[in-house]
Amino acid sequence: MMWFNIAKAQSFMPTQGTEIAKQVDNLYGFLLITSFIACVLVIGGMIYFVMKYKRKSDNDKTAYISHNTALEFLWSFIPLVIFLAVFAWGWYIFHGMRSMPKDALEINVLGKQWAWEVEYKNGYKAVNEIVVPVNTDVKLLLTSQDVIHSFFIPSFRIKQDAVPGRYTALWFRAEKLGEFHAFCTEYCGTTHSGMIGKVRVVTREEFDKYMEEGQEEGQLPLAKRGEKLFALKACASCHAVDNPAAKVGPSLFQVFNHEVVLADGSKVVADENYIRESILQPNAKVVKGFPQGVMPTFQGQINENELNALIEYVKSLK
Repeated sequence: MMWFNIAKAQSFMPTQGTEIAKQVDNLYGFLLITSFIACVLVIGGMIYFVMKYKRKSDNDKTAYISHNTALEFLWSFIPLVIFLAVFAWGWYIFHGMRSMPKDALEINVLGKQWAWEVEYKNGYKAVNEIVVPVNTDVKLLLTSQDVIHSFFIPSFRIKQDAVPGRYTALWFRAEKLGEFHAFCTEYCGTTHSGMIGKVRVVTREEFDKYMEEGQEEGQLPLAKRGEKLFALKACASCHAVDNPAAKVGPSLFQVFNHEVVLADGSKVVADENYIRESILQPNAKVVKGFPQGVMPTFQGQINENELNALIEYVKSLK
């Protein structure tokens, strides 16, 4: 552990539950110490010169003071180096926070006034509680039902807005067992302060047991519910799902996370937001080679949970 982890930041910061939390605290500690040193040099130097060179009589005259090239260079160059180092350090941490690991455990989180609705891939739902296995990459796919919310886990040093009409994501790898608070940090209405959840980190065995016990009898996994809804809405009449051959609309087989060429020649990655937009606003990004205005919009016909299920089904078409 680096010396500037201030023996420690843990004494006045939330528990460090992830490796990212440790990295953030190290950077924060470095900023505190360099800021303190700069304060001592600037304020202390100012006080020293005020005392040393204050006028002692009415006849004292200010001496002629010329510039010092070496000093002027140093007091500009040294802060520049520190600022650039902090920028690179911060970018490294941010890049790690925003680079989603492959094969992470994905969990859907829906923010609404005033609770967090959690849904796992097996179809099990919970409110204001996310249970995850320790030492496992976890990706949270966030959206909102009403206004902007912001999902924040202080002990993990991660925060991400949940925005109506689109998906955002964040990930973590919890290293400690226990319960950690989760808050909404975007004012979202009268009971904003009561929108509190928790992340419970358990062993893999406890997590598997939780999934088995929590799943209601007869409840279908998320992808299976999406498959049923896909058939119910007659989507299969226009979109192939088991081979790359196209029908009236483009094939959905292995489309997720692949580049799609649009009618205007531009390219876009078929991620969750693209699939969501294609369902709700099908004419916004029409695939090259297919007519515009053929697919009807499902805006207002399906809710957020059904939308999540459809997207999960498309993601499963591998």
